[in-house]
Amino acid sequence: MRREIVIALRASLVTLTLTGVLYPLCTTGAAELLFGERANGSLARNESGQVVGSELIGQAFASPAYLQGRPSAAGNNGYDATSSSGSNFGTTSKKLRDRAVADVARLQKENAAAPLPIPDALITASASGLDPDLPPDAALWQAPRIAKARNVTEDRVREVIDNHVQERDLGFLGEPRVNVLELNLALDSLAAPRRAAAIPSSAAGSR
Repeated sequence: MRREIVIALRASLVTLTLTGVLYPLCTTGAAELLFGERANGSLARNESGQVVGSELIGQAFASPAYLQGRPSAAGNNGYDATSSSGSNFGTTSKKLRDRAVADVARLQKENAAAPLPIPDALITASASGLDPDLPPDAALWQAPRIAKARNVTEDRVREVIDNHVQERDLGFLGEPRVNVLELNLALDSLAAPRRAAAIPSSAAGSR
């Protein structure tokens, strides 16, 4: 009996050392060496060097001078990284319809110079509630509002958006997209908003 207990303890110790210590150290070290920026959360910084978020996690932008992302049902106020989820409302849900109708009305009011129809991505929430990207058409649709808020030409805003379109991974995976936070930082480099400060350590006018 004593011999079996010693063998079991040795096996447990070896397994714990290999899988609980050595393996995590090796994978963490390899990630830091090969993909250091991504391993540390793909953090984005403003011109002052302040961390303003992660390129992998969406956040809210209420200021008219910034690109706005997809609606979010994550947490009570949306974009809560600790409560990532969708609304789980079905297509016949009155709550879903009411939310979409309210968003359409808001978008039309805030983007009076933008053409109709409104891109679907600005009305439909993602399954995670934290989608950091938008399709290019949904970003370009907001160009008139952003240009007016920053007192620059619409063509200049469109140029910045076009320059930040990320193509399909490996040429065939996913769809072209624009990272909302990355583009907003580029817009701050283009021209400061008329009545809004540049993105601080938390999203400007986000909540």
